[in-house]
Amino acid sequence: MAKEIQLASGRLIRLSNYPPKRIISLVPSLTETLFDLGLEEEVVGITRFCIHPRHWHQRKKRIGGTKDFRLADIKALQPDLIIANKEENTREGIEALAKDFPVWVSDISTIQEAIESIHTLGQLCGLEAKAMALASEISASWAQLPRFHLPLKSLYFIWKSPWMVAGKGTYIDAVLQQLGLENGCTESRYPVIDIDAFRGQTPDLLLFSSEPFPFKAPHWEEWQERFPKAQCMVVDGEAFSWYGSRMKASIVTLKTFVNQHRS
Repeated sequence: MAKEIQLASGRLIRLSNYPPKRIISLVPSLTETLFDLGLEEEVVGITRFCIHPRHWHQRKKRIGGTKDFRLADIKALQPDLIIANKEENTREGIEALAKDFPVWVSDISTIQEAIESIHTLGQLCGLEAKAMALASEISASWAQLPRFHLPLKSLYFIWKSPWMVAGKGTYIDAVLQQLGLENGCTESRYPVIDIDAFRGQTPDLLLFSSEPFPFKAPHWEEWQERFPKAQCMVVDGEAFSWYGSRMKASIVTLKTFVNQHRS
C-alpha cells in the first residue's frame, strides 16, 4: 500500500509500496544496517563498496560505486526506496534518481545523527521496533565508551598523495571527540593538507586509517621525522568511519584503542 512518512527532520517521503519490497542502498554503512534489520530479500541493489555482509557483496546486484552508480541499472531494478547519503553520493546523482524514485538522503556528522539514522531506516522499512532496539543498544554502549584523560591533539589521515585528513563536521571528527581527542585539523570536511602547514604545532597522535587508503608504517615516515614525539599508528577505518549497525562492533575496537594508548 502507499504511505507518506514524516521523518524527524520534517521531511515527508511518499512510498507507493509500503513497506518497500525493493530497496537499493548507495551507502555501505547503511547497507550493513539493512542486513542487520533482517531485509535479506528486500535489498535488491548495492554498490561495489558495500562489502558487508560478504554474501551480499558477492550475490546482490552491484550498480557501480557510491559516486558513479549506473542509473540504467538502478532503473532496471525498479526500487520502491533508495537509500543515499549527502556526503557519500553526489547531489547530481541523487537529484537524477529522485525524479523517478523515492530517495532518503541521510546526513550524518554526529553520533546522535548516526543513531537516528537507524531509527529512520526502521521507520521507512516498517521495522520500527527492531530498529529502536538496535539503536538503543548502540546508544547505551557508546555512552559507556572510555575516554582519553587528556585532549591529545590528533590528525586522522584518510589518503596519501595528496595527504587528506578528516576535518570538522565529519562523523570521524565526532568519534574523535567521543574518545576525548582534539582534532588537530580545524578545516571542514576532508581537506588536502601540507606537512609544512603544521610547522610549530605538536600533534600527539597521528592516526592513519586502514581505509580508503591502505596505510602501512612506511607511508608516514616524513610525518614521523617532522614530529618525532608523536605516536603514529594504523587504526581500523571501519570503527572510526562506519556508522549504523557497525557501531555495535566498533565499540569493542574503540575501547581497545583507548585503553591501549591513553596514559
